[in-house]
Amino acid sequence: MAKTSNLYARIEPDVKEQAESILSALGISASSAITMFYKQIILQRGIPFEVKLPETSVPDLSRMTQQQLDAELEKGYTDVVEGRTRPAGDVFASIRKDYGV
Repeated sequence: MAKTSNLYARIEPDVKEQAESILSALGISASSAITMFYKQIILQRGIPFEVKLPETSVPDLSRMTQQQLDAELEKGYTDVVEGRTRPAGDVFASIRKDYGV
């Protein structure tokens, strides 16, 4: 067996639990997954996936022009008129789930 080194990292318990559950279903240990990640960093000579802000982010009102604000409000109005809405409780439950709140 090759020599190994210990790696210590702090991670949110819920994130760790969810990831390890998926890894377990795949039959991969956390150590093997981390080793694969590190090897991909070496092969790709960087992070092996895009690290960027999502394109569908919440608009920042402080940086919007009046025209941009009007366009966003018009989009929202059109969504309501065309029935593309969700109950507020469902939206907040989704946010809590996504952000572990």
